[in-house]
Amino acid sequence: MNLSSIIIQTRPEHLDKVLEEVKKSEYCEYHLHDEKGRIIVTIEGKDTEEEITKLKIIQQIPYVVSAEMVFAYSEDELESERSRLEKSGDNIPGWLNDPDATTKDIRYGGDLKGRF
Repeated sequence: MNLSSIIIQTRPEHLDKVLEEVKKSEYCEYHLHDEKGRIIVTIEGKDTEEEITKLKIIQQIPYVVSAEMVFAYSEDELESERSRLEKSGDNIPGWLNDPDATTKDIRYGGDLKGRF
C-alpha cells in the first residue's frame, strides 16, 4: 500500500467550491486548509500508478491551480529496503545506531554535482 500527502492550491475566492468537491470525493481524504487556499489531503493506492491517477483527478477539479505530492510512503518499498539493509550486514556504519552520534560523524564521498 502507498500513502501520499497532496497540497492543493486554489484561489481564496474558490476555496469553498474546491473544499466541497474534495470533501465529497472518494479518492482522497481531507485533513485541513487555510485562508490562502491551501488544502491538505492524503491519497492511498495499491501502487504508484494508482496514486498518480488519483493525483491527476485532483488536478482536474475546477478552480485547482496546482496539486502536488509532497510526501509519499510505500510500505512495500520500505520492507524491501529494510531487507536489503539487513542482508548487507557489516556495511552499515556503527554510528547509525549510536544515540550520541552527531552530524560530524557523517562522511560523504559522493558527487552531487554529477548526479543532477
